[in-house]
Amino acid sequence: MDALYTTIAHASGGGRDGHVRSEDDRLDFDTRPPKELGGSGEGTNPEQLFAAGYSACFLGAVHAAGKQQKVDTTDAAVSASVTLNKDDEGFLISVEMDVHIPKASSDEAREVARIAHEDICPYSRATRGNVEVTLTVVD
Repeated sequence: MDALYTTIAHASGGGRDGHVRSEDDRLDFDTRPPKELGGSGEGTNPEQLFAAGYSACFLGAVHAAGKQQKVDTTDAAVSASVTLNKDDEGFLISVEMDVHIPKASSDEAREVARIAHEDICPYSRATRGNVEVTLTVVD
């Protein structure tokens, strides 16, 4: 495996109720639990950060899969809904990924989303078998 890029982020304070900063200072903000979990909701939270990273990465994978399949992915968009869940063993997350590829047929869009998820997106590969991910192609 060849390392292509490494980034470092630091968390301090109370974790979900604390502060995060990337080593290059491009990210630098407070984290707060959402109101739904008893927090103030006045900062971002890990689920929002995961949703942002996963959706951006997945969109890149959609463009790569589209190029591979000769499908126009111009104006494609991805929304990731990340849910914090709890079961008898503890906390876990699940993801609902909505993929919109307006210049592709429904069949083309489904195939591009499948390839992006199964073969290309590093977030999808990292979470496979650990996180329930539901893909939906929307018109």
